[in-house]
Amino acid sequence: MKNFKIAKILMLALALFVTGACSRGGATEVGEEAPDFSLQDINGNTVSLSDFKGKVVILDFFASWCPPCREEILDFANLQNSYSAQGFSVIGVSLTDLNDTKGFAGKMNINYPVLIDDGKVSGAYGPIRSIPTTFVISKDSKIAKLYIGYRPKDVFENDIKELLK
Repeated sequence: MKNFKIAKILMLALALFVTGACSRGGATEVGEEAPDFSLQDINGNTVSLSDFKGKVVILDFFASWCPPCREEILDFANLQNSYSAQGFSVIGVSLTDLNDTKGFAGKMNINYPVLIDDGKVSGAYGPIRSIPTTFVISKDSKIAKLYIGYRPKDVFENDIKELLK
């Protein structure tokens, strides 16, 4: 009888663990409305996601010390140049501090808004556990794609072209 109780407790604990491990935990998922936010950019201006309503947006969570992030940033700058006139924009959200990010953005010649995360925004979209983490947001402010980790430029370019139609 004692072994049965222990087994029952272990099964309950396992069920709770599996349920918790498989839950979303509040993360934003594909098809959902992109949470609006306002953050300071590297120049002290307030930028909101709603400022980009009606545009296709790449929302990229990155850090200056992350080599794959650096690679994607070069691609994002090129995509910004190629598609901004058609209703597209990149927004970078740095997970490092203002001084580090400002120097990094200058060195990398980033040509799109770079914002400083306040913990709430990365929490609303995540939690962000790996970087880069990139959300592709449609003109109607829905999450169209979510990428965790590096992706080559053509992946994002294909998404942009499809969503700009």
